[in-house]
Amino acid sequence: MNWITWMRGVLLAMAATTISVPALLGDEGMWLFNNPPLARLAERHGFKPDAAWLEHVQKSSVRFNSGGSGSFVSADGLVMTNHHVASDALQKLGTKDRNYYRDGFYAKTRAEESKCEAMELNVLESIEDVTARVNGAVKDGLSADEAFKARRAAINGIENEENKKTGLRCNVVTLYQGGAYHLYRFKRYTDVRLVFAPEQQIAFYGGDPDNFEYPRFDLDVAFFRVYEDGKPAKVKHHLSWSKNGCADKELVFVSGHPGRTNRLATMAELAYTRDIGFPFLMQRLYRLEVLLAAFSARSEENARQAKEMLFSIQNSRKARVGGLGGLLDPELMARKAAEEKRLRDAAAADPKLKEAVGAWDKVEKAHKVRAEIIRRYTLLEGGSAFLSDLFGVARTLVRAAEEKSKPQADRLREFIDSNKEPLELELFSEEPVYDGFEIVKLADSLTFLAGELGLSDPLVAKVLAGKSPQARAVELVGGSKLKSVAERKKLYEGGKPAIDASTDPMILLAKLVDPESRELRRRMETEVEEVKRQAYNQIAKVKFALDGTSTYPDATFTLRLSYGVVKGYEENGAKVPPFTTYDGLFKRSAEQKNKPPFDLPPLWEKKKPALDLATPYNFVCTADIIGGNSGSPVINKKGEVVGLIFDGNIQSLVLDFAFSEEQARAVSVCSQAIVEALNKVYGASDLAAELTAAK
Repeated sequence: MNWITWMRGVLLAMAATTISVPALLGDEGMWLFNNPPLARLAERHGFKPDAAWLEHVQKSSVRFNSGGSGSFVSADGLVMTNHHVASDALQKLGTKDRNYYRDGFYAKTRAEESKCEAMELNVLESIEDVTARVNGAVKDGLSADEAFKARRAAINGIENEENKKTGLRCNVVTLYQGGAYHLYRFKRYTDVRLVFAPEQQIAFYGGDPDNFEYPRFDLDVAFFRVYEDGKPAKVKHHLSWSKNGCADKELVFVSGHPGRTNRLATMAELAYTRDIGFPFLMQRLYRLEVLLAAFSARSEENARQAKEMLFSIQNSRKARVGGLGGLLDPELMARKAAEEKRLRDAAAADPKLKEAVGAWDKVEKAHKVRAEIIRRYTLLEGGSAFLSDLFGVARTLVRAAEEKSKPQADRLREFIDSNKEPLELELFSEEPVYDGFEIVKLADSLTFLAGELGLSDPLVAKVLAGKSPQARAVELVGGSKLKSVAERKKLYEGGKPAIDASTDPMILLAKLVDPESRELRRRMETEVEEVKRQAYNQIAKVKFALDGTSTYPDATFTLRLSYGVVKGYEENGAKVPPFTTYDGLFKRSAEQKNKPPFDLPPLWEKKKPALDLATPYNFVCTADIIGGNSGSPVINKKGEVVGLIFDGNIQSLVLDFAFSEEQARAVSVCSQAIVEALNKVYGASDLAAELTAAK
């Protein structure tokens, strides 16, 4: 029986009870497009989008598989996102003589639009509930290991079947931590070309000190174009541009791909994250930040090579500091504990929910296993011990040789046939690999491995092979031929015989660590994730029995719809206005004596007289967002672009675990600011005209 059908029966049976239902807070929710909060929107905001509106927004929204969101903003396949989402492409396109990440890029003609290596954009075409099919494959009485294999076989089968039938990228998405499974069908775009990006200094104005703060003054925008058959793609669904932007207290929507939240997590899972998960992660982030900062300081070219990775590490570090602060907040944790008690009491009180009574204890047990293996798992399977692009290539080649000989149902998910094209797109990318940078990263990660496990650990001794981490990194990087795409193809196409015959040091290293790495992955998947999945399935049944279907699942880097109002807030007794302006940008620079990271690019100083300084620049709203929403369009009720999400404020960092709108805000670039800059700073009037053209 479909579990949602079962749930409706339970809900009817409980209709006469007096169990309290916690109301959603304000404009809370990262909603599924196939279950939008229509009644709530109508009640709170007097607006109820119809099916055509939802389809248009869904199919105008774009996912960057490198991480981040975007949207179609013209009929000719023009895609808008953030500069920091585009940063990986900017870094890869750059050279020692051309630093596009730092200096920006503008293709004045279509012929100058530069193709990006290994970039894939996805557009969600349709969603289908396959919960019954996935759960039906897991029979009663199976061990966790058997249940995991049965579930994996069902999911692999669905994805392969649908891929062959439709030609689309098909992924089964786990929702409600295992309470539901939906099949998402995506159209893939792999010919993606860079059109425009401003200087990094104006895109990330204020640098790390202003990151996750507000007021902000960032032009964090970039544009790409997707091509099909060598020509700009003609897209039916694309967002039109608002001439007037948005106003204070106006209702706005965010359509994007939030990465991951843990709002349904049990207290045991939150305690693990607070006491073990986040501290261990932050230890690695701080270490990498120091390493990359030191490497960058040695030369301008080093800084160019490391800039994107350093930004990502700094961003993650600051986000986790904020998240950990939330987990250390007694008030937030009391709210989470009260919600867990409500669910546990309901399960204990109703015979129809008795199967869920032990679910919370199962999650706690799973996290004890996680705590036991997390260090070795992170180092080996997670790759923290081998921070090298070449090692990543080697591992993919070694595993592909093993997995391709197995039945589809038994393969690791990344190697099933339906994932072949995305895997090969990345594996055979011509993006540059820099030996010096590879050696620095790998030497430090090998040092981290030895420090965590000790030199006496048998695997550590084999990995270092009697050398120092630095000498071993030089040997591995210098001796590898995997920088050559032709060599990768030869090994990939040659399969297991080619891998077995290879003497490439990176291949040998990948083969050395793979047995234990696979075993750690097996334990994580079966003893942790599968146990949690089954337990959360039961917890989800309790939640749906109490709250009905008027709830939303945790974020999964799949398309969601959020909404809120443009609204300032109060901080330390002072009112923070919802908007900043270009005038505020120049005043901020003057206050800081134009010193880094508050210095302005020379072009902006030169073009200041041409700008309308009253132009709204950045704004905040109450929409519910998280990492992954970067690059999401902010639209009004007409479906017009009024802004571009690029950050949250410091108070929003607890949204991983619980929603709040007292101070938490999503931060966006105003639509007017983008057009003003294109026209008056960058001389990109053709691009501005493409954005603002009438439908």
